[in-house]
Amino acid sequence: MFTPSRDEARSFLFAAWRKQCDGMPMTPLEDMAAQLIERHPEYHDLLSDPERYRDADFQTGGGEVNPFLHLMMHVAIEEQLSIGQPFGIREQFARLTRKYGSEHEAQHAMMECLSEMIRQAQARNASPDAAVYFSCLERQ
Repeated sequence: MFTPSRDEARSFLFAAWRKQCDGMPMTPLEDMAAQLIERHPEYHDLLSDPERYRDADFQTGGGEVNPFLHLMMHVAIEEQLSIGQPFGIREQFARLTRKYGSEHEAQHAMMECLSEMIRQAQARNASPDAAVYFSCLERQ
């Protein structure tokens, strides 16, 4: 599983986007990230300027989106789907894709639940609980 630090995640996204723009060979994970970035044109300029944005802070409490976190959550969901873990995630994704009419929007709904699971785990100082994730997914 890919579990980078904040700086590693940002460097990874910057590098994947640079390689995509320059037509350079990529690892499968970089290719996946580049495809996700393609679906987010609002982040293209940011990812093209690592010197300016590498250490940028994003205040997500006021509704601002942290583009790095957003993209890495997409990567995490893609990784879950590719290995079918947690068990049942593919079925939930298929259901949400039908409901929202697109895989991309289904992933955005899943992100809310992934965030909720992580928030609850942090509040309890415990490991993430898939039951929390799936309970939220069922409500989507």
